[in-house]
Amino acid sequence: MKKLFILFLSTFSLMSFAQTKMLTMEEAVLKQRTTLAPQKLEQLNWVSKSDNYFFLGYGKDKNWLMTGNAEKGTPERKIFLTNINEQLKTSKYDTLSSFPSINCEGNSMSFKTNNYKATFDLTNKKVNFISRNIPKESENIDERPSAEVDAAYTIENNLYLWSEGKQIQITNDAEKNILNGKTVHRDEWGITKGTFWSPKGNYLAFYRMDQTMVTDYPIIDFTKQPAQVENIKYPMAGGKSHQVTVGVFDMKSHKTIFLKTGEPKEQFLTNISWSPNETHIYIAVLNREQNHLWLNCYNALTGDFEKTLFEEKDEKYVHPMHPMQFVKKHDDLFIWQSERDGYNNVYLYNTSGKFIRQLTNFSAPNKKKSYSVEVLSVIGFDENGEKLFYIGINSKNILGREICFCKIDGTSDEAISSGEGAHSAIISSDGKYLLDTYSSVNVPRTVNVISTSGKQIQNILTAENPLKDYKLGKMRLFTLTAADNVTTLYCRMILPIDFDSTKKYPAIVYLYGGPNVQLVTSSWLAGSDLWFQYMAEHGYVIFTVDSRGSGNRGIKFEQATFRNLGTEEMNDQLKGIEFLKSKSYVDASRLGVFGWSFGGFMTTSLMTRHAGIFKTAVAGGPVIDWSYYEVMYTERYMVTPQENPEGYKNSCLLNYAENLKGKLLLIHGTSDDIVVWQQSILFLKKCIEKGTQPDYFVYPGHEHNVLGKDRVHLYQKITDYFMSNL
Repeated sequence: MKKLFILFLSTFSLMSFAQTKMLTMEEAVLKQRTTLAPQKLEQLNWVSKSDNYFFLGYGKDKNWLMTGNAEKGTPERKIFLTNINEQLKTSKYDTLSSFPSINCEGNSMSFKTNNYKATFDLTNKKVNFISRNIPKESENIDERPSAEVDAAYTIENNLYLWSEGKQIQITNDAEKNILNGKTVHRDEWGITKGTFWSPKGNYLAFYRMDQTMVTDYPIIDFTKQPAQVENIKYPMAGGKSHQVTVGVFDMKSHKTIFLKTGEPKEQFLTNISWSPNETHIYIAVLNREQNHLWLNCYNALTGDFEKTLFEEKDEKYVHPMHPMQFVKKHDDLFIWQSERDGYNNVYLYNTSGKFIRQLTNFSAPNKKKSYSVEVLSVIGFDENGEKLFYIGINSKNILGREICFCKIDGTSDEAISSGEGAHSAIISSDGKYLLDTYSSVNVPRTVNVISTSGKQIQNILTAENPLKDYKLGKMRLFTLTAADNVTTLYCRMILPIDFDSTKKYPAIVYLYGGPNVQLVTSSWLAGSDLWFQYMAEHGYVIFTVDSRGSGNRGIKFEQATFRNLGTEEMNDQLKGIEFLKSKSYVDASRLGVFGWSFGGFMTTSLMTRHAGIFKTAVAGGPVIDWSYYEVMYTERYMVTPQENPEGYKNSCLLNYAENLKGKLLLIHGTSDDIVVWQQSILFLKKCIEKGTQPDYFVYPGHEHNVLGKDRVHLYQKITDYFMSNL
């Protein structure tokens, strides 16, 4: 057994002598995002075209709208929800139980419902109503820019518009499996919506997805007598995929044209954006193999393809997640995010497709600080579009999140925030100020107004520790070396309360291990759940390692698992097990493992492909056979079953069911439309054939996650299973 090298070891304690309370299951599961979550400022944002900010009030004052100025004084109360409801009572509209999504501009506050837009003057508290009548059954409401009440929305599979005081039907597809104005491609590539207004609201681009050619998949509703089948379209790896086009609706002519995105039909149309002058639409077109991308320009008025600005290729896969973004006050310049150089970086182009320069992670003599390994998100530009602000991960602080900026002229790329924790930020419309929200392992949450040079101007919130009265286990963050003996892995361990190093404790490994997810961070509680602390209260060590294949470490780190999901990730998890076994206080005969979704796949893999290491395991919503998972995700990491039969065979857990040792509880929602129920059913069937004995529990009617009040039942089931068998 090769020696593990611990690169650093830090211990964090949230305990004080006054802590005496113990978490209940309900608190650990349901209240970790409510009363036991650090206080936050709901709807925190900038007042449009102003240096003022707004949010919904503190604590018991959350039904107050509060506003403040970046430079002057403290936030003030402006209007109470009761004041709004008093005026609603005298109108034909229903009162509100809480603030809806609001917008502030100048000295007014406004919000919209299906029936009206309400604008409140914050000085005289008077309200102005503008009626509209968007049907209750509508979904995906998308407000038209610079319009009072116009909005696009969907009803069933068609797209509609509320404008000129009436409903206008944009599409009229009778076939229910042709969807308009909704998300497509199973929400991959950053796709979160299906409609895209032009900057001035004169045109509406929208997705049209034809999935008639995709195989039906049955979801069973057991609440009916007899049970009824609802068929969904589920494109499985290697099978027929859906076909997507993009329509453009003209608000003046009320006519729709479709962009000529061409062949093959089984391509992915991602990251849609408009030109500032509304004449062109840009789409990142990705081939089904996902190894070749074209950033294409289309004429928004005719639908004609005009040019390809550039192409990206990768021998494994290209993974675009962000549309092109035009530089403020520079309509001929745009930024593009790409992993082409190994990490997600920002690149500057002009609209002719000419590459100008790399803006982040560049090498230059005048660069003052260590570069960010990964650009996580773009915050925005300063007033003149000379600086771009973003959230990044620094190479010396993989667990943290920094506020950074780069200059468009390529002369600077620096971090402006400080501290070892995690920052997020919102930039003012004039680009002078940032609302900086920060947390760390021991700092629940602070919100500050800072200048774009990083100077703190005022503190808006310093949240108290919501767990100050509870007995909690000490937390350690440290690193190990991966199975390749080169790569650094980041780990989190929570020790039992009243920890005694002379005793031996059972240990539970909580894992995910898949792409786009990072479990260990230096944010509040190091990214952990309160259930981990609940288990620490009951004498368990809880351990997590972000193995190769997981997120925010660059493309090489993620692509280590390409074509062989569940191999290198497990090897790294086994390195973590070696570490646990090396600790005198860990009972190596009482090791458990728990994961959901990709983590469920990893858990079941460890219990079968490496049987005998763990005594007890819980696998929720597990992928068992990747050939039964969706085209878009699976083929990125595994290509098709036809092209990679060996990889699919090696990762298919049906082939290892006979190896199962120890206690394994599989959990699945019967209405799971992401990892379909069939996955774990087939594993049960194979275990029966091979004579192995897993345990099984289903949640009727639940989808991929068990949410709501039933989540307490879920975690009680998981807890009882570990306590009975570990």
